[in-house]
Amino acid sequence: MEHNDSGSAAEVQDLIALVGTRVRACRKGLGFSRQELSLRSGVSTRYLAQLESGLGNISIGLLKQISIALETPVASLISADAPQSSEEARLLQLYLAADASNRARVLQVLDPSTDAKSKATRICLIGLRGAGKSTLGALVAQDLDLPFIELNAQIEGKIGVPIGEIIALYGEDGYRQIEAETLDYLIERHDKMILAVAGGIVSSAQTFERLLSNFHSVWIKARPAEHMDRVRAQGDLRPMAGNPQAMEQLRQILKARETRYEQAAYQLDTGGKKIQTSRSELKELLVTNNVARQL
Repeated sequence: MEHNDSGSAAEVQDLIALVGTRVRACRKGLGFSRQELSLRSGVSTRYLAQLESGLGNISIGLLKQISIALETPVASLISADAPQSSEEARLLQLYLAADASNRARVLQVLDPSTDAKSKATRICLIGLRGAGKSTLGALVAQDLDLPFIELNAQIEGKIGVPIGEIIALYGEDGYRQIEAETLDYLIERHDKMILAVAGGIVSSAQTFERLLSNFHSVWIKARPAEHMDRVRAQGDLRPMAGNPQAMEQLRQILKARETRYEQAAYQLDTGGKKIQTSRSELKELLVTNNVARQL
């Protein structure tokens, strides 16, 4: 069979030009000057200029150095499907640098059908203790004919002792592991539910990312004083017992967790509202956003 040397040479030249275009787009997308890329990669500015103009027949070793400096996989620099413009290259860089939860949020926006399939009708209420997660969750689950589940109750049923004793026996890390395993168990067995979780679930990044990826999440929020008042109204005086700094500590906890709670897909502020008002608002939020169906 006759070998077409001219065709092969043209393909090689096309690949060299493609690599040059990719490198230039990634460099500009990151805001690097050619000199800065040279310093980062160890490749001379003269050679980079030749490469970007489509004249540099780069070796695998040098291409690897450049890809590392650009924080971009080598495959993205040689694939015909890689980003064409500096804007696309920048978007790719940002996506690759993002954590799992933010990547999931990007995919949710760009492909809502993927989100609907992975989350089904699983709804999770997150937030500090006293926000109203359990009360609202039970009421709205009744309104929408969905099972209502409290994660801590599931954990207690699994281990056979109260949460406080579980933490005493296994420590905080042990409890978080059990929490993660119980969450996975519920995801595997339920396509429809309203789940209320403890406020500290955000302490485990991996578990929280799993939650965000598999549930339509709602941050149930209120003012710190209301959190405290509601807990005490339930007959639990532990938050204030012998601790004059309890309110300030609660504010600090809320502040520390706020950025994570804000990753929830939706928010509902129950501050200053009667339970029936918040009930109606949560139900409307879920129905309006096609998270659940009205009976």
